[in-house]
Amino acid sequence: MPTIQAGALRSFANDILTAGGFSPADAAQTAELLVWANLRGVDSHGVLRIPRYIEMIELGLMRSGGSITTVREFGAVTVLDGGKCPGAVGMNEAVERAARSADKFGIGWCAARAISHAGAIGYFTTALAERGLVGIAMTASKPLMSYFGAKGEALSTNPLSIAFPVADGKDPIVLDMSTASVALGKIMAAKDAGRSIPEGWAIDADGNPATDPNTVAALLPMAGAKGSGLSLMIEMLASVLAGNAVIGPVLTGIKKGGFNGLVMAINPVAFGEQDTFGDEVARLADAIHRLEPVAGNDAVLLPGERGATTARMRSSDGIPLPAGTVTRLCAFASKLGVSIPDGLE
Repeated sequence: MPTIQAGALRSFANDILTAGGFSPADAAQTAELLVWANLRGVDSHGVLRIPRYIEMIELGLMRSGGSITTVREFGAVTVLDGGKCPGAVGMNEAVERAARSADKFGIGWCAARAISHAGAIGYFTTALAERGLVGIAMTASKPLMSYFGAKGEALSTNPLSIAFPVADGKDPIVLDMSTASVALGKIMAAKDAGRSIPEGWAIDADGNPATDPNTVAALLPMAGAKGSGLSLMIEMLASVLAGNAVIGPVLTGIKKGGFNGLVMAINPVAFGEQDTFGDEVARLADAIHRLEPVAGNDAVLLPGERGATTARMRSSDGIPLPAGTVTRLCAFASKLGVSIPDGLE
């Protein structure tokens, strides 16, 4: 696969997004989020999303350059309306509002309704952890995944991320997971790479296991009923509670789906001594690292650790991009009159 340095990929992504209808500020935030994912090896949420994002602008599913409005503020709770803004833009604003409330109240809860696809949400919780806060984020969208025991699409793959800060400038501990057996982006990545998918990721139109990514009709929830139950609760927290329900109206034919986000920031100082908190996080991290790995594993890793290591490697060696992703991006670039970086032509 061709490789490209992160800075060059970020500039390329920014240029395509701008040419495709994003405002300069929105393009910059979106490109930063996408390349962050590519750096960490989460290519399913990286620049391969750009063609779809531009299509969403063209279809009116996403609107760039508008303003985010404050719907309600009540103590530590803030509700925003993004007006279908790019997901990175809406979630970045939610991070700022939640952090501001955490500084004031010890905790901040910001609902960002009517945004668009928010990508790898570990980006937002990491931003909070780097500020010394505990970050929690969730996003909700239209049906993509089956409900356990039922046919067809009923729930979204609603992701959840939790990040804890670690003292002395060490990488935060970051959980970033989908409630599906696999993120939809990995199906897209398999299509781009021309490879099959494992059985257990998805089903076809008849409800049978799908191994060809081109025949996928619905994703499967992770851990059966646990995955669909968790997704349902995220829909209730991020959508229903925020006054912008998605799944219920879609399943009953009232309206099409949209996107909502939720960011929570927790200030450890509100719970006690900062030094004690930092010491206990370090103690727990060290204890996990000291666990004896099973055969075939070199080490026992914390959530987010593999991604942080990959990011350091790719920051030095460059980011590899699947041939299908390169082909699609270059086609869009040529169509929009954007210069293609050396090595991708």
